Amino acid sequence: MLRETEARDRAAFIELLASPEVHTYLGGPRPRDVLERELPEVPEQWPGSFVVDLDGMMIGQILLRRPARHRPSAMGKVDLGYLFLPRAWGLGYAVEACAAALGWLDHVLPGGPVVLATQTANVGSMRLAAKLGFTEVERFHAWDADQWLGMRSPVTPSS
Repeated sequence: MLRETEARDRAAFIELLASPEVHTYLGGPRPRDVLERELPEVPEQWPGSFVVDLDGMMIGQILLRRPARHRPSAMGKVDLGYLFLPRAWGLGYAVEACAAALGWLDHVLPGGPVVLATQTANVGSMRLAAKLGFTEVERFHAWDADQWLGMRSPVTPSS
């Protein structure tokens, strides 16, 4: 289930953001003590930010946003981002949750293209991008690693 962030999610956010496994391809984890001090009572609360809830517990986060900085081919497009706790990996939750978030986006902003960027070494994210219908737009080198940028074609509203 996708839902808005609540205060009860704060501990799971700290776990997610401090996890070395989760941040293997994202520049490394943030220090837990810094997160404990700086993370607001209700973290990441804005339209397009969803908690992935399984049986009442947060297992991940989906983000749909228009970043201020991005590759030129991604400018003006919505960027799909996601983080899942390692215990939720390999069980299909990411595909299901990302597809649901993209469905929400198609309803809210019909016809808009969506991009997704990941390191080419992140086999799981590359596989997820393919399952969600993203196709390669470009490859580039950034943050000391080879990156992949894919785009999902706009979904046209049915008449």
